[in-house]
Amino acid sequence: MASSDHTILQFSPSSTSLSAKVHPLVIFNICDCYVRRPDQADRVIGTLLGSVLPDGTVDIRNSYAVPHSESQDQVALDIDYHHNMLSSHQKVNPKEVIVGWFSTGFGVTGGSALIHDFYSRETTNPIHLTVDTGFTNGEASVKGFVSVHLSIGDQPLAAQFQEVPLDLRMVEAERVGFDILKTTTVDKLPNDLEGMEASMQRLLSLIDDIYKYVDDVVEGRVPQDNKIGRFISDTVASLPKLSSQDFDKLINDGLQDQLLLLYLASLTRTQLSFAEKLNTAAQIL
Repeated sequence: MASSDHTILQFSPSSTSLSAKVHPLVIFNICDCYVRRPDQADRVIGTLLGSVLPDGTVDIRNSYAVPHSESQDQVALDIDYHHNMLSSHQKVNPKEVIVGWFSTGFGVTGGSALIHDFYSRETTNPIHLTVDTGFTNGEASVKGFVSVHLSIGDQPLAAQFQEVPLDLRMVEAERVGFDILKTTTVDKLPNDLEGMEASMQRLLSLIDDIYKYVDDVVEGRVPQDNKIGRFISDTVASLPKLSSQDFDKLINDGLQDQLLLLYLASLTRTQLSFAEKLNTAAQIL
């Protein structure tokens, strides 16, 4: 008769329910640190700052790089620099605390477990954010991970990184810059008009997706989702009811205001340049 005793392997379920919201400033700062890294460094690592929202979401709002050196079997962090930077940041934003750490590169590497163990002593259940600055899949992908412990009964055995959902929200101006940052090559930076054109194209694409989804629900091709339906209804209800003539007038008034500001700025620059030249001529005479 077979024995009824079994060895049970189990994961700690507490950390897999996390999600994170990343502000675009964090991504831009990480990329800037990567560009300014030392010549001998293959990647950049650093600390993530933010807070934990009441619903448990980790809100990542800031970051800073931490000098380090690593080999195949060990990683050395400049802990004094890390603590000094943390103290300086908290003097400006005392509500921001350590919520995790970041590294550049594609996914988790061998030394990530050692660094994650250090940040686990700095905060509870840290988030590990990775930014693929090497464009492995043709773009700079951003992923988040948490460490899940594997145990045999009550005895801890190992740790494994599991991916968590990331919410990267930004305004349209930040979205244009982030889209450029994700591409491998850029011919030139878009001006304001080109950025607006890209935003309008993205808006039209989203409207087409919503129209297709609503049509599929009405025709019975996909099951209805009350949550999505309420979200679409609230979005449509938030739009002002304007006639085409009133909408055109609103756009034209806004455009004229922008042109007036550009004219005044150009006039101010011209006056400053003229005054500087007069001052230079007076000093020579």
